[in-house]
Amino acid sequence: MKPSISTPLTNSIITALLISISTLCHAQNLWNKSGDMRKLIDDRFTLAVDQYKYLSKQIPEGETPQSFENNKSVNRDIQWWCSGFYTGNLWYIYEETKDQQIKEEAEKGLKVIMPNQTYTGNHDLGFMMYCSFGNAYRITGKPEYKSIIERSAASLATRYRPEIKAIQSWNKSKYWQCPVIIDNMMNLEMLNWVSDNGGDASYKEIAIAHANTTLKNHFRPDFSSFHVIDYDLKSKSVLRKATWQGAADCSSWSRGQGWALYGYTLMYRSTKNKAYLKQAKGIANFILNHPNLPADKVPFWDFDAQGIPFAKRDASAAAIISSALLELGQYSSIQDKNRFVSAAEAMIRSLSSDAYLAKKGENGGFLLKHSTGAYPLNTEIDVPLIYADYYFLEAMSRYKKWYL
Repeated sequence: MKPSISTPLTNSIITALLISISTLCHAQNLWNKSGDMRKLIDDRFTLAVDQYKYLSKQIPEGETPQSFENNKSVNRDIQWWCSGFYTGNLWYIYEETKDQQIKEEAEKGLKVIMPNQTYTGNHDLGFMMYCSFGNAYRITGKPEYKSIIERSAASLATRYRPEIKAIQSWNKSKYWQCPVIIDNMMNLEMLNWVSDNGGDASYKEIAIAHANTTLKNHFRPDFSSFHVIDYDLKSKSVLRKATWQGAADCSSWSRGQGWALYGYTLMYRSTKNKAYLKQAKGIANFILNHPNLPADKVPFWDFDAQGIPFAKRDASAAAIISSALLELGQYSSIQDKNRFVSAAEAMIRSLSSDAYLAKKGENGGFLLKHSTGAYPLNTEIDVPLIYADYYFLEAMSRYKKWYL
């Protein structure tokens, strides 16, 4: 009888070889995946150069681009809450491509919105001035940009209402007494940044107070968020929990969930308060585990919208959520990190597909199709939106910087 060649030593060698082969295959797969995503992202930024050069020619003097509907460009005045996204987009595109014409247009765009640094008419100074001048300063380091950000933070701080420890979003109207919307979490980044970079320390205190008040009053036990909380400044109490852009007061408006996820992630970044990280992870799990999240991970405009699965999508929500998940992955365990980054990658891939991404010369110069602004108000339904492009570009930039 022939002796077996199987011995502990040979078994160990075979096992080691198999592990080595498996490791090499895994590494090759990761390399292929990384190369694939790098090419995808680089190609999208190349497209963005062409699209935004075209878009720049469609903007009336003194206005900023918002959308493209019925084959016509839609532009807004500089006090519209989205006025900073166009310039922010240009800075992201320039950062990746170093296209000088794009940089010149970005600098031109900053001059258009510069007067907003003293605007106090709503809470959106973060969107308007930090997405624009914040990126400009980060990339160029020009001190004049920092001064404008500091002045903008001072203007935003005037909206703080110490009675309720929150920043008032919209002014009092026949609908609201003192409304605070979940979107407002996004504007806290500018306050934190100014305080953390030599500015007035009280701005960060305001941001923390606002985040804590929102944490207390905006969320349901499942981590989903109401859109609007209306307060009574005299009694310091909540008057009602409602919506303005969602399907119902009790529904989960998709972009609002994105604002919440992004907002508590950035608050954790700035404070390292674990309560904010717990909240961000809870919101992420609500979104990713929701039975109405489509297979391509681009949400319907509301998670509880009527007519699902035929309801309109919101590409802007997917862009915001993907960018937030990529940052949340930086603060998570390996298991959670892999889950969050994989979901974000799936969203980026979906938004990069023909189903959502415009071809060169199409879509009025915007990148993404199929966003929804305010479905209940019958405005901006199934159209490109300037902030959808912003968070899409940001998500791709983050993925390339952190995960490639």
